[in-house]
Amino acid sequence: MCRCNPRFPTRGIFVNQQPTRCGYIAIVGRPNVGKSTLLNHLLGQKLAITSRKPQTTRHNMLGIKTEGADQIVFVDTPGLHSGQDKAINRYMNRAATSAARDVDAVVFVVERARWTEGDQLVADKLSGIKCPLIIAVNKVDQLEDKSTLLPQLQALAERHPGAEIVPVSALRGVNLDALEEVILRHLPQGPHLFPEDQITDRSSRFLAAEIVREKIMRQLGAEVPYEVTVEVEEFVREDKILHISAAILVERSGQKRIIIGSKGERIKQIGTQARQDMERLFESKIMLNLWVKVKSGWSDDERALRSLGYRDE
Repeated sequence: MCRCNPRFPTRGIFVNQQPTRCGYIAIVGRPNVGKSTLLNHLLGQKLAITSRKPQTTRHNMLGIKTEGADQIVFVDTPGLHSGQDKAINRYMNRAATSAARDVDAVVFVVERARWTEGDQLVADKLSGIKCPLIIAVNKVDQLEDKSTLLPQLQALAERHPGAEIVPVSALRGVNLDALEEVILRHLPQGPHLFPEDQITDRSSRFLAAEIVREKIMRQLGAEVPYEVTVEVEEFVREDKILHISAAILVERSGQKRIIIGSKGERIKQIGTQARQDMERLFESKIMLNLWVKVKSGWSDDERALRSLGYRDE
């Protein structure tokens, strides 16, 4: 699962006498609209972390799906938002905006039966793109009155003439086959860029850090703001056991006490849940060691962000 940016194609241009196709598909949208959940269900396995808190996704990440002659390289992106007050917010917006450039198609994820200022912000950012636009109307399973969906689809068609619109439920897997069929139509012919068994460009260390951060966000809800990140300091395999040590970085001592919890119970729960997910992902026994450190101002310090892996790519 190593990070990879191959200079040369990994296959020929035919598989079972079928010409191979390969393309990059950016998944964009406002925060908390279901982009990472959509990616996970399209891939058929959990890769991107999810929570109900906006801005859970902070980095662009590739999710690679190879089936027969077709390889789709999905680009999962942070939610575009209006906040520019901190360096980490500016970084996330740059990452999301850059992902829509030089791809073969964009999947714009919106929510059922409503259009928000956040959706309009994303639409404005996409106004100059040259590639095909696919609008995935998510969470349609939550509509009590299905008749309200048609006016929403008509309004989207008027706002984005030429876009292909597909109603879906990312969480329930509703109509994802239809969405994938639309995506496949926009893949150009050409050799596959990644090995058949590779599912992401991100390293195992990165995925381990993201799993820990997901468990923090799910455990704490609104108790701890977004000034939390995770840095893996040890990732070593000994015999059949993978030893992972990670520091949870916060900005204030009060946040540290919240994450640790009474008698260390909360960080123990975070560690247990993270370890279980890691064992499924890495197919290995995991020994996980977590601790919390205060690093004041890291989320508004460009140099600190780069050192923690928040780099423009």
